[in-house]
Amino acid sequence: MTEADRTARDGVIAALVAYLTWGVLPAFLLLIVIVPAPELLAHRIIWSVPFGALIIGLRAQWPEVRRAFTTPRTFGWLCVSALFIGINWLVYIYAVQVAQIFQASLGYYINPLLLVLVGVMFFGEKLTSLQLAAVVAATIGVTVLTISGGELPWISLVLAVSFTIYGVLRKQVEVGGMPGLFVETVLLLPFALAWVAYIHIQGTNLWLETETSVSLLLMLAGPLTVIPLLGFALAARRLRLSTIGFMQFIAPTMQFGIGVLSGEPLSQGRLVCMVLIWLAVILFCADGLIARRKRRRATSPEAPRAG
Repeated sequence: MTEADRTARDGVIAALVAYLTWGVLPAFLLLIVIVPAPELLAHRIIWSVPFGALIIGLRAQWPEVRRAFTTPRTFGWLCVSALFIGINWLVYIYAVQVAQIFQASLGYYINPLLLVLVGVMFFGEKLTSLQLAAVVAATIGVTVLTISGGELPWISLVLAVSFTIYGVLRKQVEVGGMPGLFVETVLLLPFALAWVAYIHIQGTNLWLETETSVSLLLMLAGPLTVIPLLGFALAARRLRLSTIGFMQFIAPTMQFGIGVLSGEPLSQGRLVCMVLIWLAVILFCADGLIARRKRRRATSPEAPRAG
């Protein structure tokens, strides 16, 4: 096996760790559905900090963390990105707790398409015909779901928009995935601790006041937040973006399956919406494959001609 093959293999493994972890996250959240969303979010933040610090130490990334805190531009962007990732986490937890896993998965199907639109609107990129078709199919799917359900799928839209904004913000700063996440969780930590202190005073906190298994699962929320992002960061350095683009649909597909298995009704409107979303995914992936082949042809040497 060549060095390039080993790098690609390690990248695929890291990406699978990330997307499979994100994919099973709803099942984990269902195990502690008795914990209110704000309290669960607080513990997700609190336990991410020590576990993140351990990873930072093992990877010798403390200098990068220090630069992030002491560079005003980087620190400012991370303050804003922390707000949006916090909103994303809270809405996702809420979606699982109110049996809206389907909407949550839909949000992460839409996210890559929103990133394409952001590239067109703000970064001067151009839509290919397949990308345009994918965006149209997804838009029709969301419209069908809205009309059939009688209400806007706001959970899907908030998750998609908040994570898209988060991704765009993180592109503005030169900081690695793990150091950036660590800084963000540290920034959110005071609010998380304040909330836990408040519910403790109110006598409504569940950590250490209920079954031991629930308390341990709340602590596990930290590693389950950090590990997939670390896997994604490692994969991004080792794999082509097109490969990661295809693999990113693993997580919402698993989430959709968990929603169905957990008993969420698969109405006709939802089914039509998902068919259109999957069509958009196929078009999106096909566009990536075509672009990848074009790049290969452009970079490969011309074949020798006879005569």
